[in-house]
Amino acid sequence: MTATPEFLDTLRQITGAAYVLCDGDLSAYTQDWRKRAQGVALAVVRPASVGEVAAIVKACAAAGVSLVPQGGNTGLAVGSVPDESGTQVVLSLQRMNAVRAIDGDNLTMTVEAGCILQSLQDAAEKAGFLFPLSLAAEGSCTIGGNLATNAGGTQVVRYGNARDLCLGLEVVTAQGDIWHGLSGLRKDNTGYDLTDLFIGSEGTLGIITAATLKLYPQPAARLTAWAAVPSMEAAVTLLGLAHQHLGAGLTGFEVMGQFALSLVDKHFPQLRVPFVEAQAASAGPPQARPAPSGGSEPHAVGSVGVAYCVLLENSDHESEAHARSQFERLLETAFENGCVSDAVVAESIAQAHQLWHIRESIPLAQAEEGLNIKHDISIAVSRIPEFVRTTDALLQQNIAGVRLVNFGHLGDGNLHYNVQAPEGGDAKAFLRDREDEVNTLVYDSVARFEGSISAEHGVGSLKTDKLPVYKSPVALSMMRAIKLGLDPQNIMNPGRIVKL
Repeated sequence: MTATPEFLDTLRQITGAAYVLCDGDLSAYTQDWRKRAQGVALAVVRPASVGEVAAIVKACAAAGVSLVPQGGNTGLAVGSVPDESGTQVVLSLQRMNAVRAIDGDNLTMTVEAGCILQSLQDAAEKAGFLFPLSLAAEGSCTIGGNLATNAGGTQVVRYGNARDLCLGLEVVTAQGDIWHGLSGLRKDNTGYDLTDLFIGSEGTLGIITAATLKLYPQPAARLTAWAAVPSMEAAVTLLGLAHQHLGAGLTGFEVMGQFALSLVDKHFPQLRVPFVEAQAASAGPPQARPAPSGGSEPHAVGSVGVAYCVLLENSDHESEAHARSQFERLLETAFENGCVSDAVVAESIAQAHQLWHIRESIPLAQAEEGLNIKHDISIAVSRIPEFVRTTDALLQQNIAGVRLVNFGHLGDGNLHYNVQAPEGGDAKAFLRDREDEVNTLVYDSVARFEGSISAEHGVGSLKTDKLPVYKSPVALSMMRAIKLGLDPQNIMNPGRIVKL
């Protein structure tokens, strides 16, 4: 069957006419965040309850109309916007944004899929707890989308991905049935783990409408340090020392290449990037450098050149004094080891936020510099230095003047290994003419180092054609079997992850 006026009337009866959008500017729902794709929707439907979602799915299944579930539409793999056919319904979950319950004794909270991540964090904090999932888009992304893509972020090194923070789900199946799986149990060994199955499925198996999430006690102190290191090998050495000195207190470990930071300094000079001017080894005596907002002095300085900077976070459950003494011992050892040349420790929450803001501004600065080719990859931490050295040389050998914007979550082996056009070149033409070549060079290298071509952004539609090249045929066969078993009509976000 195909969509008819009667079908649209059915949708209006379910949600109310005001929440079925067919006319006007729908680009907020039909264009992806990176502006890589502009689709056309048959309708944008905005339900307010799981019952409405189930009724919408049943109506779509009966009419043979495919659905594209959508949260905050902040994804980076073009997985949450409709295609250009004008035959798909976008199902926006933004109205389903309630915090249903917080169970302090069980350290859990139950929230609806449209809850904005930052609102969820604030609700947890108000109740005296921590929800640790944190990423740059947290002011607009939703927890349903975070779970659907198994989002990572900056604290995976301690708390894991979104999957590790979820105990149960409420899901509407492709047939319009409701699975009430909002368990707060940490142990439930009664068959296949359906929660893990839907997390990371990008809306291709069913629609996540609510989740029960883990909470943690708020740390007594949280300190942030910014360290300059001479190489990626030194950054990995520093990570090992951080694990030894901080243990479970190490909640963030980000690496940023000098070119990535130079773009932030160029486009957002008011952010005052530490050590960005130290491109090579200093010939003179070492100089202390101010913290971003003044007032914080480096714990130590040196004369080694700066190739990368590292942002570390130490969350301590004893006291700020204890956290600071741990940081001091770590940095002293790192200076003695030679893997750190300069470092600052934030002296206030404001300074810590300023340092994190610099890190989170890299993608924005890169966008200001021009269109670029993004890669969200993961490699075993021990092999990252060799991967970077090899792949940098490969790209520079094949594309004269190419610029590499390398940054990411070194603590969990996830790099955002991005490629910028040569300086002064036509960025749009570079993207058009060289993207496939660059992707092949990078992904082939990732495969040689036994890594993954998608660490935390998902597959979406951007990497669907790449998956058969780099994923095991056996794994793909099982994935297709799961898709066909749960969504035999192929109405749930078709064409994403695996093609049938």
